Amino acid sequence: MSRIPSSALNNGVLIPQLGFGLYKVPGEAVADLVPAAVDAGYRHFDTAAMYGNELALGRALGGVLEDGALSREDLFVTSKVWNDQQGYDATLRSFDDSMVALGLDVLDLYLIHWPVAGRGLYLETYRALETLYREGRVRAIGVSNFQVEHLERILEEREVVPAVNQVELHPWLQQRELRAFHAEHGIATEAWSPLARGALLEDPVLGDIAQRHSRSVAQIALRWQLQESIIVFPKASTAERIRENSALFDFSLDQEDLDRIAALDRGFRSGSHPDQVK
Repeated sequence: MSRIPSSALNNGVLIPQLGFGLYKVPGEAVADLVPAAVDAGYRHFDTAAMYGNELALGRALGGVLEDGALSREDLFVTSKVWNDQQGYDATLRSFDDSMVALGLDVLDLYLIHWPVAGRGLYLETYRALETLYREGRVRAIGVSNFQVEHLERILEEREVVPAVNQVELHPWLQQRELRAFHAEHGIATEAWSPLARGALLEDPVLGDIAQRHSRSVAQIALRWQLQESIIVFPKASTAERIRENSALFDFSLDQEDLDRIAALDRGFRSGSHPDQVK
């Protein structure tokens, strides 16, 4: 079983650096994949209202807890409010719905899924997250897919500094400017689509590094993100891939490897740019 390290968020809450991403994981698959992830050492599970699998995740984690090997304190669960539920009151209602589905009393991390800046609601939405945080219903709050301009408004007009910003990030989209802003303000960087939805698995440089370490390309890309102090969520559809994605802590990349990967940044997005999400 992999021993996954944790890091401290800006409020002292510990978060496992490697999590299991549940985007596009159908509910019927969650029942098998979540216990497999727990067996592989995962304790961090990332879902969202939009994913449609909060109920399945809640049931799967409930089964894990009933077995008695883990307690609720061993698990870290993230969810997100979807775009059409933004606004103060709507966000509070959406949070309640997510908690019922997940079967939890307290959520570990709650995020705004996208800024959808054209709607002008993300500040009110974040105010709702602050309310939930102050009431102790969530241990940490943050955002997802926010750019520097959106973060600046949060910092200027709200009181709680986001604990994290979860964005698309991988060797072909390294988000250096955004990560520098995060570091300056104590915001942790989380990565979704850490393998560019599989596109970078054919990258020859990553392939060469993988061959040298006797590892898969996916393991090299994920190991790079861990060494860059990024919290990462690889998706997997089989127990074998779950185990492979967690086998990242018995090797490391050297400076030559890191320099070669740094040169791969090409601004490639496998998903939407935040400005395109309305």
